[in-house]
Amino acid sequence: MTVNQNRDILKRSPSILEKGQTTLETALELFDALEPVTLEFMWGRWRGSGLHTDHPMDGLLEASNWYGKEFINAETVHPLLFLDAQGKLIKVAPYARAMEWVSKIPKTNLGMIQPLFNLTSSLLKTERSQARLRMMEYRNKVSATMIYDYLPINDSFRKVDDRTVLGVMDFKSLPQPFFFILKRSS
Repeated sequence: MTVNQNRDILKRSPSILEKGQTTLETALELFDALEPVTLEFMWGRWRGSGLHTDHPMDGLLEASNWYGKEFINAETVHPLLFLDAQGKLIKVAPYARAMEWVSKIPKTNLGMIQPLFNLTSSLLKTERSQARLRMMEYRNKVSATMIYDYLPINDSFRKVDDRTVLGVMDFKSLPQPFFFILKRSS
């Protein structure tokens, strides 16, 4: 990407992120134009939202009442924070079969996700760390990357501003990356 293309995509980034929807190509251009972040930058609790790029998982996190992620230190990461039926924050352990199953739900049936999650969340609830954070290269830049303990998934992060990062989930089972936005909440 040229310097001018880089400037153009960065200028358009607030509207792209606010809209929460773009093409895969534009999301990749934006991700590539953003600066890396350090491990320490990621410490704290982050509120998440999707950046829809016509990915099979678009809308699934929102439909399941996903809150975001929490980074305590490099070894203690809670990658899946959700709000339960009472609005209380809970930490959930990722389950490989559930990830595969949920990614195949047609977008027309997203309304069934929340009641299903409410029924099963107590089985997946945990206080144990489920991921760790490392500096890793992804798309030619070394940046903070969350590595799930039990899934073939890495989430790489790039800085939008001091309170916002763009994340990309690289899941070995899916051919295209999944994009999300995290805003610092603590």
